[in-house]
Amino acid sequence: MGKDKLRKFAETKTFTNVIQPTRDEIVNNFSYKGNWNKLFFKNSNPIVLELGCGKGEYSVGLAQYFPNKNFLGIDIKGARFWRGAKTALENGITNVGFLRTQIELIEHAFSPNEVSEIWITFPDPQIKYKRTKHRLINEVFLKKYKNIMSSEGNIHLKTDSEFLHGYANGLIHGLGLNIISSHHDIYGAPEYELPSYVRDIKTHYEKLFLKEGKPITYLNFKF
Repeated sequence: MGKDKLRKFAETKTFTNVIQPTRDEIVNNFSYKGNWNKLFFKNSNPIVLELGCGKGEYSVGLAQYFPNKNFLGIDIKGARFWRGAKTALENGITNVGFLRTQIELIEHAFSPNEVSEIWITFPDPQIKYKRTKHRLINEVFLKKYKNIMSSEGNIHLKTDSEFLHGYANGLIHGLGLNIISSHHDIYGAPEYELPSYVRDIKTHYEKLFLKEGKPITYLNFKF
């Protein structure tokens, strides 16, 4: 492991906006489960998750856009979200935090009805058939998300992968879920068709994809 990564790991341990439980702590009566508003955010605002948050840019961007909501970026690689956590602390953004854990353990980290929205931004599309179980949009993961979300909760998928966008649309239709919005190219769509924050907040990778001329897709659906 490189020195820079080790430095980031060490620094995140000192961050007050980062929770890094062990797997055993998550699975066995995790103290924050059902208590995120009380113990972490210390308010009663809606909780929004970003799964596979990477550097945490989108979580921080959304937190700035929506000061009356709480945001939690989740990723197993703490050195990645070091940047987002540090930016939030440096700028006094108190409605965003980060949780280091595996997405498949999400039901152990949150109680039913505790989450109001989920964002999945630029995930690995896991194109190969044998890797579909790791795709963050599949039937198994959707059941997990449903079990922690409010009845009116919705999920946002933003990706440069037309394959994943098409797969997700087909899956959602097949399951009879409600698609609120679906676009194959958000920057080619009329402004009135999309909320401004879908375009305004861009991650490092999104900017690279746009330079390459890749269309950015967006899907919003609810259970």
